[in-house]
Order: sequence, then structure tokens, then C-alpha cells
Amino acid sequence: MRPYATAQLIGTRGNQCDAAAVFTNRRTGARAYVLLDGIGSTAEVREWTRAAARRLARTAARRGAEPGLRAVYDAYAAERGGYGPKAVAVVAVTRPGEPVEVAWCGDARAYLVANGTARKVTDDHNLRRVFGGRRNIVTSCLGSSKTDDEVKYRYGHAAIESVSHPAGNFRLLLASDGAYDPHEDARRDLANLLTGAPRDAARRFATDAVTQALAASSDPDDQHADNATCLVADLTG
Repeated sequence: MRPYATAQLIGTRGNQCDAAAVFTNRRTGARAYVLLDGIGSTAEVREWTRAAARRLARTAARRGAEPGLRAVYDAYAAERGGYGPKAVAVVAVTRPGEPVEVAWCGDARAYLVANGTARKVTDDHNLRRVFGGRRNIVTSCLGSSKTDDEVKYRYGHAAIESVSHPAGNFRLLLASDGAYDPHEDARRDLANLLTGAPRDAARRFATDAVTQALAASSDPDDQHADNATCLVADLTG
């Protein structure tokens, strides 16, 4: 059985514009786990996000989490000049016996789960973080042409940030805001949702997120649930 799994629900959106990808570098043993949340809900965004997730996974498995994300970020900036589809992105890279690397731009999140506790290791790039404003307005994303200096000047954080965590035995969760926001709003214990095999945990996390979002809608005739996507992986040191 694979030590990782993904789950996706479309919610009430017209297109599934989230994407996840995993790529293993057979030469080094490095493995990249990637999750993207496309901005918008069109077929163009859907297809671009899927291709971008695969591109990022391949690049990060070769270069590492932050260097890989920066390479793909810079490539899209050069190719498109900031025009065209965009997506928030998070990538985690593991190598045998080495620290886990996580890099992100936007508000897709990474959590590490151990001893019954889920710890968020990313810090959202959105207006809530910067000004205490709306959480659904992001301040950095893949597909942008803004440099680190430009983003720092306006928002106080780099276009891409990264962290590392010592190698060990724990569970990795990558999640789009449609997957984590409903749980966070309901003050649910994320670790309790992530028990069992990765496949079961991923399905439960995404399915319950959409169910919770629909239940929380103030107008029963106008319910809303975002795309909900998560990736769950068991990591060993």
C-alpha cells in the first residue's frame, strides 16, 4: 500500500481547480508532495493548475522544496509576465535521513501530525495575515511576476517562504483552503480527522470539509462549498 493518498471534492464549484501531484527522484530517493489551488473556476485554470502541479513536483524532487518552487515561479513569470492562470502552491520534499522541506506561496497549507497533534508549519499569504483583512484574498501565488522585494514592500513577507523540520515519523497533510477552512471555522481537532490509513484519512478530511461548509451556509437555498483537496502522507525518518 502506498504511504500517501489524495482526495478531492468539487464542492459547489463549476470546475475542480485544485490539483495534487507526487514525484519521486529515483536517483536520490527524494520525493516531492505538491498541492495547488487554482484561482478562479474555469476550464483554463483547471488544466493549467494540473499541469503546474506536475511541473512543480518534478522540479522540486530534483532541486528541493524552495529552490524548486522558486524555479517554477520564476519560469512562469518569464513565460507569462504575470498574465494568465494563477494558483497558490505548497510543496514538501523528503529525502532519506534528511529534514523535511516545505515551501509555499499563497494560502495552501502544510501540517505535520504526531502524537495526536496537528501542527501548521506554513503561514498563509493572505490579507488576514498582513492586515487582519479577508482570508480569501491572497498576497502571493504561482503565476505572478512579483519579485520577493515587491511582495515584501507591499505585504511584509517574501513571495515564497520555506521551513524545514527534522526527519522523523509523522503524518504530512497538505490542504487547500476549501479543505481546511470549514474545519478551522468549526474548531475541529484536525488530528482526530486524520486517523487511519492515508486513503481513509484523506477522504474523511475532504468529505467532512464540504459537508461542514454546506451545513454552515446561512441560506439553505444558496449553499456554497469550495473545492476541497488534501494530500496525506506517512513520513518516516
